[in-house]
Amino acid sequence: QIAAASAMAAGSAATLLAAVACAVLVLLAPAVSGDAATLESVPDLVKAMYVNIESFPCVRLLNLSGEIGCSNPGHGLVIAPIVRFKNSDDQLAQPSAVLLPLDQMPAFFLRVSNDPELYHKVAGVLVESNGDKLLELSPDRKFPQEDFAPYSNVSHDWNPSGSGIMWNRYDFPVFLLSEESTQTLRKIADKNEKSSNGYQANVAEFDLVMQTTKAETNGSESCLKEQSCLPLGGQSVWASLPPMSNASAEHQKPIIMVVASQDSASFFRDRSLGADSPISGLIALLTAVDALSHLHDLGKLKKQLVFAAFDGEAWGYLGSRKFLQELDEGDDSVNGINSSMIEQVLEIGSVGKGISQGDTLFYAHASRNSSISKKILDGLQSGSDSLGSDNVKVKPAASSNPGVPPSSLMSFMRKNTSTSGVVLEDFDSQFSNRFYHSHLDSPANINSSSIAAAAALVARSLYILATGDMTVDLMTLNTIKVNVTLVEELIGCLLTCDPGLSCGIAKSFISPSNACPSHYVGVFQDSPSSTQFPSYADDTSRFIWNFLADRTSTLASNVSSCTVKCNNESEVCVGGEVEGGGRCVVSTTRYVPAYSTRLKFEDNAWHVLPANSSDPMGAADPVWTESYWNTISLRVYAVQSTTSDRLILLAGLAVTAASYLGVVVGRAYISKITKRD
Repeated sequence: QIAAASAMAAGSAATLLAAVACAVLVLLAPAVSGDAATLESVPDLVKAMYVNIESFPCVRLLNLSGEIGCSNPGHGLVIAPIVRFKNSDDQLAQPSAVLLPLDQMPAFFLRVSNDPELYHKVAGVLVESNGDKLLELSPDRKFPQEDFAPYSNVSHDWNPSGSGIMWNRYDFPVFLLSEESTQTLRKIADKNEKSSNGYQANVAEFDLVMQTTKAETNGSESCLKEQSCLPLGGQSVWASLPPMSNASAEHQKPIIMVVASQDSASFFRDRSLGADSPISGLIALLTAVDALSHLHDLGKLKKQLVFAAFDGEAWGYLGSRKFLQELDEGDDSVNGINSSMIEQVLEIGSVGKGISQGDTLFYAHASRNSSISKKILDGLQSGSDSLGSDNVKVKPAASSNPGVPPSSLMSFMRKNTSTSGVVLEDFDSQFSNRFYHSHLDSPANINSSSIAAAAALVARSLYILATGDMTVDLMTLNTIKVNVTLVEELIGCLLTCDPGLSCGIAKSFISPSNACPSHYVGVFQDSPSSTQFPSYADDTSRFIWNFLADRTSTLASNVSSCTVKCNNESEVCVGGEVEGGGRCVVSTTRYVPAYSTRLKFEDNAWHVLPANSSDPMGAADPVWTESYWNTISLRVYAVQSTTSDRLILLAGLAVTAASYLGVVVGRAYISKITKRD
């Protein structure tokens, strides 16, 4: 009987527990998005309740005077109901996660920066991704990096589409949604809007806590000291064609430097493609090198060709300035060349939009009115003429321009005012790229034929310029042709996720860490002393290094396989990362660190140096750093209303009381049965 009574009591408890479970499931049902029949475990329940959102964050960057970018305001998560803005002048009744149409982005962020009441009600921003119908979107300033200009007139609007919103500080999280996530969030926001009782049950949970916020370091100097950030930086690459012998005096020829940038910027860290600005110029440079590499007698020309791809140019011309500093100091990374050898500089800027109404036209922006600058312009004109029926035209930029547009050439000019150089662009007085430093500067914003035309113009012009006072060999000149297929392949490699850096030409050189390319410079993680074998060079830098080493090389006397180094000092290992190893070739290809000239790495830490008079751009250098973080995530889920919470509490109290009563009654019953026996 005792056993039977115990069983009855256990049965009652089980019935009560089952009732509790049913009540909880019924009350939680609105919060669970999955099928209850498939919930077999706690992870299944979590997966059903929380939807992880594919998105791309705006992160916190710092400089010597403060902060820009985005971060959670405190040390914890931000949770807020999702509200969809239809217009940038909509109002918020409570702190909310704003679902923002992309075309409203500039106006909204400008308004937020000037409206403290609205600012405090913005818990976070979710930016929709669909921008197919947008005509312009540039979060950069109208004169990008004006502080580095080598002239005083900085009121010129090179970038008329610029709103400047990427240079402000936002103490709330901001994410760009993928196309699929945009559709998901729209449906969720519509549910909140249509809620019959006005309660917005669907919320966004933002995890964008920056280490600099936790450490309360609000500038580059303090965060580097507290080690809550790292400096922006990467690896630039340069190579000579043909290879130079460092020890041979016969190679001390005047140098024609051909440069391009390899990094871009954006409001959203990992969406910095920069298709037209500047990757179109980088692709044109690589293609021109490929075209010239087929010539056999370049060593007999009067000038030495040196090609450079600078990293970190979007953040204070880090690459070009560091390159010039290394030249001054005679570091190993630039062994074989020095500043006095550089006679001419030709920069390939944005060249992806040079085709208009069937005509291909580029503009040459000269550094100054000098005989050498005129030689470069004449060389470009001769190169254009040699292309004949291809109809690739070049014009001098308008004399009413204040000077050269924002470009690496500015670093050379500020370093040496007598520098003669030209920037080749697809615009005259204003950027033709209406998506400058925006995530919308994508492959759809460029024309591969325009890039191929620029590469052909550059390749032929360089051959003409390198002949110096010699007679140009017209037969050789006319054999210089660009590989149009290579241009298209490089666009696929450097500007798309499919194939991305898993493309054939990239995989023949490197093992990419990520197929999807991004041209944000990132942070400098290497020890500056080991630049020729950097541990943390990004995929783009390593690809450029291997491509240039391969195309500018001559075969080694003894062909040997390699993984990192070659035995001969004049040889480098191309393709050493790939399975089966690489091969040793004779090439003058070098990495050069790209980080602020105001920084020094000492005692295993970064230190900010005072401005130096020998570095004219140092005083203007903001010294950009990026905050550490632990995790970054965005997810959405449904929450109960206050009424539901109260019902759950009352149900819990009722179940507890019933359970207690059941235990008391059960004990009395068992005691009675025991006494009877």
